[in-house]
Amino acid sequence: MSDFKALDRLLQGYVDNGLPGCSCMIARRGEILYENYFGYSDVEHQIPLSAQNVFRQASLTKIAMYTVGMMLYEQGKFLMTDPLYEYFPEFRHSTKIIQRSNGTLEEVPTEHPITIKNVFNMTSGLPYELIIGGAPVPHPTSLAMAKAMKPLREKGYFTLREQIRAAASAPLAFEPGTRFLYGFSSELMAGLIEVLSGKPAELVIREMLFEPLDMESSANFLFNDLESRLVKDYYLRPGKQLGEADALYIPTAEHEAKFVGKLGTVPGFARVITNCRDYTKLMQMLANGGIHNGRRIIGRKTIDLIRSNTLTPTMIEEDFSNTYLAGYGYGYGMRTLMNRHVGQNNGNIGQFGWTGGSGTWAEADPSTGVSVVYMHNLQPNLEEYHHLRMRATAFGCLNN
Repeated sequence: MSDFKALDRLLQGYVDNGLPGCSCMIARRGEILYENYFGYSDVEHQIPLSAQNVFRQASLTKIAMYTVGMMLYEQGKFLMTDPLYEYFPEFRHSTKIIQRSNGTLEEVPTEHPITIKNVFNMTSGLPYELIIGGAPVPHPTSLAMAKAMKPLREKGYFTLREQIRAAASAPLAFEPGTRFLYGFSSELMAGLIEVLSGKPAELVIREMLFEPLDMESSANFLFNDLESRLVKDYYLRPGKQLGEADALYIPTAEHEAKFVGKLGTVPGFARVITNCRDYTKLMQMLANGGIHNGRRIIGRKTIDLIRSNTLTPTMIEEDFSNTYLAGYGYGYGMRTLMNRHVGQNNGNIGQFGWTGGSGTWAEADPSTGVSVVYMHNLQPNLEEYHHLRMRATAFGCLNN
């Protein structure tokens, strides 16, 4: 039997040092090994964090979304080599930014089109607005993305389809497939799910994943009592002072009533709301060969493809290498552990998952059937401090 006292002490220490609240769940082959909650869902009102609370997932949404994308892939809905323009014609004549020998930047046609694989592994060349490599920079592509999105934001509401159409006007940051760049590929993935299914992406994810996995506290919108269960978001200031956080984009209950069921009406796609118990169901399914309660959700070999590294050594070195990501490569929408030594990672080669900018983290290890899910909501999320310590302690507590 594993002893998780060290993990309890670590997570309580997080709260003692200013984190409003956090939760963690570890499971193996369907058995819950560890589940605990620390701190508060609402510090001002001293409301203890509990299993019923839900968290903003931000980019941890991608594990659910790209799993659905791979489920559609194994159904023969598309090939990874398909050009993106077959689904979004505005991408037929993409351009890219190149740097000449004299240092000047120039916009020229791409040699190859963006493919579906480029969307899955973040090599499409499209960043988020004003973001290149995770930091605001005056790159022509990021500036063009901001310019393209400005009219949409000024009118106050825009659709996912409009957002994708606007992004197609921006020159790519590089030739598709030659560099890793985290960003707008996720919106393209949501759009592809809609085109392939003929339904809103949030409805497809619900029908193909949340409902079969009995994830009753998971949604892309606040509905029923989820709003009352949502933890309060805070900004941590010097001196361990918690203040009001900048509002994250989370559609309200009104949004759900107004827009669900209408194709392409919701912009962006990093908005899953869930908790450790529900996301553990997803991660356990991935850790255990695609099976949930005796029912196959996705093929085991498809999961092996998801966690296969797609980046070249140069891409990893130049675009996917820092102290947080050390030792990982990137597969089909998720990172995958390739080298334990580089990042001092005491997990197992081939475990895979992702992170959310609001402070969430999850990984699945098919070699042992183990999954770990950790959640907090804080700005800045201080992910390197919290996640790497939690990872080391969680895996250190496991006997096998």
